[in-house]
Amino acid sequence: MPGGRTSGKHSGKLTRQLIHSRTLPYASEVHPTTPPSNMTDQTQGAIMDRILQEIAAVGPRLEGMDNTMALLTAETKFMHVDIAGFQSQVMGLEQRMATVETHITSSQDRDQELKYLCSKLTDLEDRSRRNNFCFLGFPENVEGTDIHSFLRETLPKLTGLTFNSPPGVSKIAQPRPQAAGRSQPTSPNHNMHPATCADSLTPAGGPYTWTI
Repeated sequence: MPGGRTSGKHSGKLTRQLIHSRTLPYASEVHPTTPPSNMTDQTQGAIMDRILQEIAAVGPRLEGMDNTMALLTAETKFMHVDIAGFQSQVMGLEQRMATVETHITSSQDRDQELKYLCSKLTDLEDRSRRNNFCFLGFPENVEGTDIHSFLRETLPKLTGLTFNSPPGVSKIAQPRPQAAGRSQPTSPNHNMHPATCADSLTPAGGPYTWTI
């Protein structure tokens, strides 16, 4: 090596050895004791066999992956079908919910209207004054304060009611003609607040009767 330079033939040989040592990792495994100068020719067949074995091993793996992908594709299709079914069910439920909400709103409106009408009816009943007691059997010749005494004293005892205002007689009428020689009964009507009346007007033993 004059002048510190390497000959071209020797340099090319070293370059090939360096390339083979870096690109062929199986050379040292297959022939660990083979000299570097003879490694390429001796290990090429073994390396090709190793590569073919690796390729042959990859084939079943690829087939397994293909089968797995096919199963995943089928499962995905089933999921799409299920999702479509769920979407239709959800849409149906939304429509039913909308219908129920409409009915609820209508029922609430009717309930408010009913409450308003009930309050109006109660108000009308409170404001109304009508003859709600009719007593039959008083003789026509009753005079003085007998009827008023009956209303003030006897009627509260018979019914057990307490009147907010003193009861009075609005009119006395003859219900129908009677036979000759008999006195005509009268029918005094009493104006009373309707809310004051109760079922206690008729006791358990039946209606009260009296004779005048």
